[in-house]
Amino acid sequence: MSVRSDSTKPAQSNTINKALTQPAASAVSPKSVPSFSNFTNDVANSWLLPDGVVDVLFEDAHKQEVLRYQLTQQLIAHGYQLVNPPMIEFTESLLSDASEDLKRQTFKIIDQLTGRLMGLRADITPQILRIDAHHGGTGIARYCYAGDVIHTLPSGLFGSRTPLQLGAEIFGCASLAADIELIDVLFGMVNMLDMSADLHIDLGHVAIFKRLAELAELTDSDTEHLMNLYANKNLPELKRVCKALPMGDDFYALARFGHDIENLLAKLSATAQQDTQIADAVDELQRLKTHLHEQWQCPVSIDVTELSGYHYHTGIVFNGYINSETQPLVRGGRFDGMQSGSQLTGHQLREATGFSMDVSRLLAHTQLDAPIVVLVDYMASSSANEEQRQTLLQQVESLRQQGYRVTMPLNAEDRPANITHHLSFINNQWQLQTVSA
Repeated sequence: MSVRSDSTKPAQSNTINKALTQPAASAVSPKSVPSFSNFTNDVANSWLLPDGVVDVLFEDAHKQEVLRYQLTQQLIAHGYQLVNPPMIEFTESLLSDASEDLKRQTFKIIDQLTGRLMGLRADITPQILRIDAHHGGTGIARYCYAGDVIHTLPSGLFGSRTPLQLGAEIFGCASLAADIELIDVLFGMVNMLDMSADLHIDLGHVAIFKRLAELAELTDSDTEHLMNLYANKNLPELKRVCKALPMGDDFYALARFGHDIENLLAKLSATAQQDTQIADAVDELQRLKTHLHEQWQCPVSIDVTELSGYHYHTGIVFNGYINSETQPLVRGGRFDGMQSGSQLTGHQLREATGFSMDVSRLLAHTQLDAPIVVLVDYMASSSANEEQRQTLLQQVESLRQQGYRVTMPLNAEDRPANITHHLSFINNQWQLQTVSA
């Protein structure tokens, strides 16, 4: 599960300014021109970043760190244990049950110590699976995390390849109560941020399509073909293909009526209507939608043909969108973990659910309180005696503990931007004075 940043600026172009790479006409011999050109070319390239990779600077970097801290503290307060897995792992554990999409998004490197293949994580959830398999036991376990991930390709137009991923997972609970808890924790976090945007939830349930595919005994190629048609919303082609499939009307009904969960069961065949797994999945969608409306007054849409995580997810899935953005801020849903100790006793599945988001996507929708920026008077601090200087240092430390940004200048020209206050020596004492607009 991963998510991505509207705050991310469009990736820098790899085109180098011709004025840098083409020296002016002169008496330089032709043989010397390539050397000069290559040198300036290398210098210019050293300042460029790859597409989808940007610096997070100054106030945005501060905001991102504050968001990371506030959100993880919220999760910890709800009983989630904070974990910090490593950036690299051997691919045997990192990608053992990964989807093809995740494998393509993962950079691979060779471990110089062992010669084995390692991966730079593109998603932290597989690492949580490993941690739970070793430390989770058999009861309910809750985990939270926040860390950088690296993608081989950006997700979406101008998407980031280095998102800061934050998420939460619950292992060992098969009931809808775990999904509802995660939804409640998510909205509690979002409301705490006082975002200048609304969160819209899009619900799905991959178990409905999976069960229909089992009942119809579809081949893998037919299943993949249907999933591609669903993803492209190609109803005319879907209708044509479904005519040749067992239970084809049911697969077509998912696309036509899958957004209207109250009426979906009525549109399915008698075989599908009587199937308990499909009925349970529809009931879960209805209950979760009702909870979102009543508890959070949240706009909810439903799409049971949302199957992007089909090979990974097992039940309820949801995407959270900010306003009208095309890329989700939050992705979540049900998946299978591995029972602790299963490497010794055989493969035992462990129910799990979770969500993840890209914290940098929040930068454009949240604001920090304006900082109080204090500059100590350079001339006064330079000429202060020992007693006055000790008093100054004590006052500076007190202001910093209160959250003020206090700069003690190194020279007369050392001045931070956006100064709001001066700390000056007046009437034989250090006084904080507001800078007039």
